[in-house]
Amino acid sequence: MRKVLKNKPLIEAIFELRWELEDQNHGTKIDPHYRILIGSIFDRLRNEYGFHELLPTANMPDEISGYVVQHRFRVSANGWPLIQIGPGIITLNDTANYIWEDFEKRIAKIVDTLFHAYPNPSNLKPNTLLLRYIDAVDFDYKNNHIFDFLREKMNININVSPKLFEDSKVESLPLDFDIKLSFSSITPKGAVQLRFAKGKRSGLEALIWETIIHSSGESVPNSIEGINTWVKEAHELADDWFFKIIDGELLRRFE
Repeated sequence: MRKVLKNKPLIEAIFELRWELEDQNHGTKIDPHYRILIGSIFDRLRNEYGFHELLPTANMPDEISGYVVQHRFRVSANGWPLIQIGPGIITLNDTANYIWEDFEKRIAKIVDTLFHAYPNPSNLKPNTLLLRYIDAVDFDYKNNHIFDFLREKMNININVSPKLFEDSKVESLPLDFDIKLSFSSITPKGAVQLRFAKGKRSGLEALIWETIIHSSGESVPNSIEGINTWVKEAHELADDWFFKIIDGELLRRFE
């Protein structure tokens, strides 16, 4: 097991589970059990996530609110971690105090709660699983080249030919950038996605990068045990890629 980083770059860790909605005659999709599900889940989790927030999206009509989170359950006012739920979607979110062992246990409890709280469990058909990590590192874009940083510090080699800038009135430092990459994964079956983008953290310019493990459709297990196995495999993959990306100076900075 890898040691916990004292200065980890994590902004947010997110687990997301989605399930099939039912088709209506007029072409829309809804979850007919959603209203009952909200109260049932809150009753089962209120001892741990007792602070309820009604989000503005809760006013959306059912016909257009599929997969939109509407309720948030926190451990305390403004506290983390938190659970979000909407028609066909439930998420677990954590931030600075994230520790995988705790996050994994919370995921397992949420999945178990969802399956046992759903009014008709036989109709609960998961269709998407996602484990997403959003990280950041401060970066001075005006005086440093982001492509050099990615190559030298993060083992990511992105190159724009210098010929483009020869005899032109264009500066080689990018004003903005947003790079997305996606690769098929075997274990778990699905895809691993990377994203590198210019952003801010605590008001300072930063490099924001995301590591996402995503499965959908027939690749999504439909049982509690299968989902828990997927979660373990997804974390192993995300963890492996994270440490390979930061191996070197960044790892020493985050330790």
